[in-house]
Amino acid sequence: MTTASVSVETESDLVAQYRPGASSVFASPRGTLLAEGTYFTVPPSGRPDGLADLDRRVRAVLGVAEAAGHPVRAVVGAVPFAPGGRDHLVVPMRLRRGAPPGAGRGVRAAGTVGIRGLRPAPEPARYAEAVARAVRHIDAGAYTKVVLARSLRVDAPGFDPAPVVRALAAGDPSAHTFGIDVGGGRTLLGASPELLVSRRGRRVVAHPLAGSAPRSADPAEDARRAAALLRSAKDRHEHAVVVDAVAGALRPYCAELSVPAGPALVRTSTMWHLGTVVAGTVADPEVSALALATALHPTPAVCGTPTAAARAAIGELEAFDRGLYTGLVGWVDAEGDGEWAVTIRCALADPGGLDLYAGAGIVAGSDPAAELAETSAKLGTMLAALGLAAESADVA
Repeated sequence: MTTASVSVETESDLVAQYRPGASSVFASPRGTLLAEGTYFTVPPSGRPDGLADLDRRVRAVLGVAEAAGHPVRAVVGAVPFAPGGRDHLVVPMRLRRGAPPGAGRGVRAAGTVGIRGLRPAPEPARYAEAVARAVRHIDAGAYTKVVLARSLRVDAPGFDPAPVVRALAAGDPSAHTFGIDVGGGRTLLGASPELLVSRRGRRVVAHPLAGSAPRSADPAEDARRAAALLRSAKDRHEHAVVVDAVAGALRPYCAELSVPAGPALVRTSTMWHLGTVVAGTVADPEVSALALATALHPTPAVCGTPTAAARAAIGELEAFDRGLYTGLVGWVDAEGDGEWAVTIRCALADPGGLDLYAGAGIVAGSDPAAELAETSAKLGTMLAALGLAAESADVA
């Protein structure tokens, strides 16, 4: 991000200064942004596919900010999974840039949260049934992959997202930690391990993840699971499909693009993933990070393949509206630089508590019990930050 686009203040811990309702924060290994107040909100699209004109709408708003002499020429916020959903992007009154979060030792509990109850949607058995139905559809040739998610409602009146965001940032500074004000007293918070795309100057980087295995507290078993994931033909195929889609979407925008021959292991506090760093040089400097992000979204890692058939299956088989889950979260500035993460390992908080989300990629041969266990492990990131055991994801 250029200094012309932001009020620059070198800060050591901007995450600690995050205040829900008054600010939004986005922290990654590349640095931390704290957006304070709202100068201008990007207006809604008015089109069935809001992604189609999102980059144009953002450019128009940034042009207004420049013409008015506003010192911040960047937007921060979140974009939903569905094409017709409502995005939440703002030009802040003040934007402060600081260092990445400091290293911690696993996700730290946020302290007393005042949890009064947990309610899954759907119940675990119903989720397993949905996975089994999806496998039957795949065997019948309806689609080749679909990502099915489930949610967990945490009843916690008066919930404060700030301690949880701080716990997530301290627990895994390699993640993309966020606390985004999305209006109506709601906050989107989480720690995503997956970079959808970043652009700095003409340099473009994407880091798709697909293929996962829960971690173990036992070091020997943990190493065994990691090695098994790296060898797994099923997971490597699933990963290759995602990488091919990401590379195919980026290639028209890039003068050159590097795609490694195989994946590497990516570790979070609760999961092992297969990941591939795709990097290149943008051909046209006018193509922004947001334009690249919307060209990539949704990847097969959060939707499935073919995209249209997988979207239809999600609408049929999932028990809730995803909203901002599996969308985009991040920032872009007037120069086109920016960073967008996939909105996973996240929750949507409101004054009564929060909704947690996790999903799994369903392909031929997927086992419903194993996919249920994977979603439970993925929910573990947020549950640990709330001071709850991962087994809480399995409540009936």
